[in-house]
Amino acid sequence: MPKRSAGLLLYRTTPAGDIEVLLVHPGGPFWAKKDAGAWSIPKGLIEEGEDPLAAARREFEEETGGRAEGEASPLLPLRQPGGKIVHAWAVRGDFDPAALRSSSFAMEWPPKSGRQQEFPEVDRADWFTLPAAREKILAGQRDFLDQLERLLEVAGA
Repeated sequence: MPKRSAGLLLYRTTPAGDIEVLLVHPGGPFWAKKDAGAWSIPKGLIEEGEDPLAAARREFEEETGGRAEGEASPLLPLRQPGGKIVHAWAVRGDFDPAALRSSSFAMEWPPKSGRQQEFPEVDRADWFTLPAAREKILAGQRDFLDQLERLLEVAGA
Protein backbone atom coordinates (compact mmCIF):
# COMPACT_ATOMS: atom_id res chain seq x y z
CA MET A 1 0.00 0.00 0.00
CA PRO A 2 1.45 3.42 -0.95
CA LYS A 3 2.34 5.93 1.74
CA ARG A 4 -0.25 8.63 2.34
CA SER A 5 0.27 12.27 3.22
CA ALA A 6 -2.20 15.02 4.04
CA GLY A 7 -1.93 18.76 3.77
CA LEU A 8 -3.74 22.07 3.60
CA LEU A 9 -3.80 24.50 0.70
CA LEU A 10 -4.32 27.77 2.54
CA TYR A 11 -5.67 30.55 0.31
CA ARG A 12 -6.79 34.15 0.57
CA THR A 13 -8.15 36.88 -1.66
CA THR A 14 -6.15 40.10 -2.07
CA PRO A 15 -7.85 43.51 -2.03
CA ALA A 16 -7.41 43.53 -5.83
CA GLY A 17 -9.40 40.27 -6.04
CA ASP A 18 -6.48 37.94 -6.81
CA ILE A 19 -6.29 34.52 -5.19
CA GLU A 20 -3.05 33.78 -3.34
CA VAL A 21 -1.94 30.46 -1.88
CA LEU A 22 0.53 29.73 0.89
CA LEU A 23 3.39 27.45 -0.11
CA VAL A 24 6.36 26.25 1.91
CA HIS A 25 9.94 25.56 0.85
CA PRO A 26 11.52 22.36 2.22
CA GLY A 27 14.46 22.78 4.55
CA GLY A 28 17.71 20.89 4.47
CA PRO A 29 20.75 20.88 2.22
CA PHE A 30 19.16 19.09 -0.77
CA TRP A 31 16.65 21.91 -1.32
CA ALA A 32 18.79 24.91 -0.33
CA LYS A 33 19.47 26.12 -3.90
CA LYS A 34 16.22 24.93 -5.49
CA ASP A 35 13.30 27.28 -6.01
CA ALA A 36 11.10 26.80 -9.09
CA GLY A 37 9.34 23.46 -8.81
CA ALA A 38 10.50 22.89 -5.22
CA TRP A 39 7.73 24.45 -3.09
CA SER A 40 4.85 22.47 -1.58
CA ILE A 41 1.66 22.74 0.37
CA PRO A 42 2.35 22.15 4.09
CA LYS A 43 1.84 18.39 4.40
CA GLY A 44 3.13 15.23 5.99
CA LEU A 45 2.51 11.54 6.58
CA ILE A 46 -0.82 10.33 7.93
CA GLU A 47 -0.21 8.25 11.05
CA GLU A 48 -1.78 4.81 11.44
CA GLY A 49 -5.48 5.19 12.26
CA GLU A 50 -5.34 9.00 12.02
CA ASP A 51 -8.11 10.97 10.33
CA PRO A 52 -6.58 12.48 7.16
CA LEU A 53 -8.00 15.99 7.78
CA ALA A 54 -6.73 15.90 11.38
CA ALA A 55 -3.32 14.87 9.99
CA ALA A 56 -3.41 17.77 7.50
CA ARG A 57 -4.15 20.28 10.29
CA ARG A 58 -1.45 18.74 12.52
CA GLU A 59 1.13 18.87 9.74
CA PHE A 60 0.25 22.48 8.91
CA GLU A 61 0.91 23.40 12.53
CA GLU A 62 4.15 21.35 12.72
CA GLU A 63 5.54 22.83 9.50
CA THR A 64 4.49 26.46 9.98
CA GLY A 65 3.80 26.99 13.68
CA GLY A 66 0.40 28.38 12.67
CA ARG A 67 -3.13 27.07 12.79
CA ALA A 68 -5.60 26.84 9.92
CA GLU A 69 -9.02 26.61 11.54
CA GLY A 70 -11.29 27.53 8.63
CA GLU A 71 -13.75 25.30 6.81
CA ALA A 72 -11.87 22.65 4.84
CA SER A 73 -13.02 21.82 1.30
CA PRO A 74 -11.64 18.46 0.13
CA LEU A 75 -9.61 18.31 -3.07
CA LEU A 76 -9.10 15.12 -5.05
CA PRO A 77 -6.04 13.17 -3.84
CA LEU A 78 -3.00 13.15 -6.12
CA ARG A 79 -0.51 10.35 -6.70
CA GLN A 80 3.02 11.75 -6.60
CA PRO A 81 5.72 10.58 -9.04
CA GLY A 82 7.23 8.42 -6.25
CA GLY A 83 3.86 6.70 -5.64
CA LYS A 84 2.81 8.52 -2.45
CA ILE A 85 -0.85 9.62 -2.31
CA VAL A 86 -1.39 13.20 -1.09
CA HIS A 87 -4.79 14.19 0.33
CA ALA A 88 -5.42 17.93 0.51
CA TRP A 89 -8.04 20.39 1.64
CA ALA A 90 -8.49 24.01 0.60
CA VAL A 91 -8.89 26.34 3.58
CA ARG A 92 -9.50 30.10 3.41
CA GLY A 93 -7.23 31.76 5.95
CA ASP A 94 -4.21 33.88 6.58
CA PHE A 95 -0.69 33.32 7.83
CA ASP A 96 2.24 35.67 8.30
CA PRO A 97 5.32 34.04 6.68
CA ALA A 98 7.53 36.03 9.08
CA ALA A 99 5.96 34.01 11.93
CA LEU A 100 7.15 30.68 10.45
CA ARG A 101 8.25 28.20 13.15
CA SER A 102 8.92 24.78 11.69
CA SER A 103 9.71 21.52 13.42
CA SER A 104 13.07 19.99 12.52
CA PHE A 105 14.57 16.71 11.40
CA ALA A 106 17.99 15.13 11.82
CA MET A 107 20.09 13.63 9.05
CA GLU A 108 23.68 12.68 8.43
CA TRP A 109 25.38 15.71 6.92
CA PRO A 110 27.70 15.93 5.13
CA PRO A 111 27.07 12.49 3.61
CA LYS A 112 29.20 9.66 5.05
CA SER A 113 30.57 12.01 7.74
CA GLY A 114 28.92 10.15 10.62
CA ARG A 115 27.67 13.52 11.95
CA GLN A 116 23.98 14.18 12.53
CA GLN A 117 22.71 17.71 11.90
CA GLU A 118 19.31 19.27 12.54
CA PHE A 119 17.46 21.08 9.76
CA PRO A 120 14.03 22.73 9.69
CA GLU A 121 11.36 20.77 7.83
CA VAL A 122 10.42 24.06 6.18
CA ASP A 123 12.83 26.97 5.79
CA ARG A 124 10.49 29.50 4.12
CA ALA A 125 6.82 30.19 3.55
CA ASP A 126 5.30 32.70 1.19
CA TRP A 127 2.11 33.74 -0.56
CA PHE A 128 1.90 33.38 -4.33
CA THR A 129 -0.73 34.25 -6.90
CA LEU A 130 -1.98 31.17 -8.76
CA PRO A 131 0.19 31.83 -11.86
CA ALA A 132 3.31 32.29 -9.70
CA ALA A 133 2.41 29.27 -7.55
CA ARG A 134 2.22 27.10 -10.68
CA GLU A 135 5.90 27.94 -11.29
CA LYS A 136 6.98 27.36 -7.68
CA ILE A 137 5.04 24.23 -6.64
CA LEU A 138 6.22 20.65 -7.16
CA ALA A 139 4.87 19.30 -10.46
CA GLY A 140 3.05 16.47 -8.66
CA GLN A 141 1.02 18.98 -6.63
CA ARG A 142 0.20 21.47 -9.40
CA ASP A 143 -3.27 19.99 -9.92
CA PHE A 144 -4.23 21.10 -6.40
CA LEU A 145 -4.01 24.69 -7.68
CA ASP A 146 -6.26 23.85 -10.64
CA GLN A 147 -8.74 22.16 -8.32
CA LEU A 148 -8.78 25.21 -6.03
CA GLU A 149 -9.38 27.51 -8.98
CA ARG A 150 -12.33 25.38 -10.17
CA LEU A 151 -13.72 25.18 -6.63
CA LEU A 152 -13.64 28.96 -6.26
CA GLU A 153 -15.20 29.50 -9.70
CA VAL A 154 -18.09 27.20 -8.80
CA ALA A 155 -18.51 28.94 -5.44
CA GLY A 156 -18.38 32.35 -7.13
CA ALA A 157 -15.57 33.48 -4.81
